[in-house]
Amino acid sequence: MMAKVTGVIPARYKSTRFEGKPLAILEGKTMIQMVYEKCCKSKLLDQIMVATDDQRIYDNVLSFGGNAIMTETNIATGSDRCYEAVKYDSCDIVVNIQGDEPLIDPNVIDICIQALIDAPEAVCSTPVVKSNNPDEINSPHAVKVVLNKKLEALYFSRYPIPFFRNNLDDEIYYRHIGLYCYRKYFLEQFVSMAQTFLELSESLEQLRILENGYKIQCCLVDYESVGVDTPEDLEKVKRLLKI
Repeated sequence: MMAKVTGVIPARYKSTRFEGKPLAILEGKTMIQMVYEKCCKSKLLDQIMVATDDQRIYDNVLSFGGNAIMTETNIATGSDRCYEAVKYDSCDIVVNIQGDEPLIDPNVIDICIQALIDAPEAVCSTPVVKSNNPDEINSPHAVKVVLNKKLEALYFSRYPIPFFRNNLDDEIYYRHIGLYCYRKYFLEQFVSMAQTFLELSESLEQLRILENGYKIQCCLVDYESVGVDTPEDLEKVKRLLKI
């Protein structure tokens, strides 16, 4: 049987650095509409929904013909909001799609979904890109990951990992892209798990999965993610759209 796949775009109105960013305008559309329309180009998503706690975002999604669901306000993470949205949905796989990446490539979504389908022992899949950019490698905002030979995640960190004690000709880092595909049964377990030591140390919720002994399947993609965290980031995206 084919797996039923639901894409969820968590969208909050309140943000410390950029309040109301899902409704920021790009080329005559709200950012949440641009993300939604990109997701509609995926070949493996069976349905898409925006999970929000704000009536303005909900109304905007309905205005362009999208599917939205209202969730509680006091939800801790995007993963929790995703589960709240699909709790009664009959899907097999849930894709947590960032609502602040208006340039998301639908092919990356499909590659990530297929990676989970092809890795029966994994409970989650997520994309990574190769990086040799010193600014990315040394930035705590760019999450690095080390992989085994099966492209399964060994560890995620805001610190540059691995540490190259010896100079090598092919020193490559892998940068994590914040898109997740979960098996629905595991997402239900995940949101009920207590936060773990490493998760709290690095402020990376995917470490909760590894600390509890589960496998995360990574997939290597060629994609330059551009997230919008601030009004300045929005201007950067506007410039990219004009290129």
